[in-house]
Amino acid sequence: MNRRLFMYVGAAAAVAVAGGYAWRERARPQPPAATPPADPADAVAALRSLSLPDLDGQPHTLAAWQGRPMVVNFWATWCAPCVKEMPELQALHEKYPGIQFVGIGVDKAENMRQFLQKVPVSYPLLVMGAGAVDTLRGLGNPAGGLPFTLIFNADGGVNRKILGQIQPDDLDRTLAGLAS
Repeated sequence: MNRRLFMYVGAAAAVAVAGGYAWRERARPQPPAATPPADPADAVAALRSLSLPDLDGQPHTLAAWQGRPMVVNFWATWCAPCVKEMPELQALHEKYPGIQFVGIGVDKAENMRQFLQKVPVSYPLLVMGAGAVDTLRGLGNPAGGLPFTLIFNADGGVNRKILGQIQPDDLDRTLAGLAS
């Protein structure tokens, strides 16, 4: 009988402790709700005006190339699909001289310079570093994954977003429409 009473008292004490803990947690002030993601149009405007260094440290903005269609490719030297698509992007850059191509490295300038010795590209490469992940999320890439490519119309509006490795034939069709 004492054993049964001891078990009931122990169970009641456990319920009381758990209930007190739950009440205390509910009474504790909650952190504010997460801020909704920024408007992608605002993120695009911010990207366009952001000053980023090239591999020589000279600052550039995407706004400097506004007025013509543009392909902006976020990439990194450690990203296998990024590395695989670089020659394809270079070939499209050569095919469409009226379209501005820009690569934004989510990497260090030194890594990018070493990469160019193996896989040369002739379009501008800018350095954004690891901080680019937040920018990618604001641009509609919630995971911040690479590669990520934005295609802009001549008026600066986003024509397409491509998350993952480009399909050269598909991108070629899009660019042909922009070049005409």
